[in-house]
Parts: sequence; C-alpha cells; structure tokens
Amino acid sequence: MNHHNLIIRITLVLLLCIATPSFAKIFYSKNEAMELAFGKTATVEVLSLFPDEQQQAKIQDLAKTKLESGMFSFYVGKEQGKVLGYAAIESITVRTKPETLMIVLTPEGELRNITTLAFHEPPEYQPPERWFEQLYKRAIADMDFNKGVDGIAGATLSTRAALTSVRKVMGIYQVMIKEGNN
Repeated sequence: MNHHNLIIRITLVLLLCIATPSFAKIFYSKNEAMELAFGKTATVEVLSLFPDEQQQAKIQDLAKTKLESGMFSFYVGKEQGKVLGYAAIESITVRTKPETLMIVLTPEGELRNITTLAFHEPPEYQPPERWFEQLYKRAIADMDFNKGVDGIAGATLSTRAALTSVRKVMGIYQVMIKEGNN
C-alpha cells in the first residue's frame, strides 16, 4: 500500500510539472551579448564602480529609483584603445520573475541599444524591440511615460521595469563616468 501511494504521489508531481507552463527564455549568453554590443574584434573590460553616499543620492535622484547595491559594473568595449561604448547588464523583477536587459551607451553616455538577454515572464509581457527604439537618444529626464514614452497595453510592468533599468544605468554613467568621480 505504501508503494502504491508513493507511485500515485510521483505521478501527481510529474503531472503538475508538465501542466505548469515554463516561460523562462534566455536569448543570449554574456559573451554573445558583448559581441552584440561591441562587435567580434573589440576587447571588453569590466569597470567596477563604487558610488559613495553623495553619488548614490545623486544617481537615485537622476534615475528616480533606489539603488539596490553599492557596486555597479560596466562593460567597456574598446577597439585599438578607443572606447566604443559602455554596456550594463541589468536584471529586475517584473512581477515575480526577472527580465535581464543589456543596456548599451555610446562613449558620450547616450542610449544606443537595449537587448533583452533573458525574460522569464510570459512572452506576451515582453517589450518588443520597436518599443525600445523609441528610447534611443532620449535624455535621462525624458525616460518617462509622462514625457512622451508610449506604454504597451498588457506589458505595463515590463516596460516600467525597463525604463527604471535604463534610467539607473544612465544615472550611474552620468555621475560616475561623465563627471569623472570613479
């Protein structure tokens, strides 16, 4: 009888696993992402930044969000010693699961590209590439739904999370790199 109950329980667990939809989707590895950001021939260096309290306050003010960590990493793409740009990999929880974006800035700190590296929510909640395109070349102050950024019905939380990530990356660049306080 115990053996029979064990088989029933295992069968139920297997059925639940099959019936539970899995939405996890990883699109690019870190190496593939760096190649997308800077090309095959670029060298990529990691720049670790540790903002002090004053810098954190300034970043949070610019980004309109709280920093979750006192450390931040940029990937700096270089070709023959010349900086091609800066990339940051940002993971943020959308509803209950993360979205991971690679946010690429020009050497001057302008938003050049956003690539979804992984998205673990249902696919219909994922912002499409054409939505990200409206953000390119916008100033950090204009990264807001109230300032002309169009939302997407059904993907409100995903797009809000993406905007937060972009503002955070741009704020860190502004304070830690552009102002030369790293």
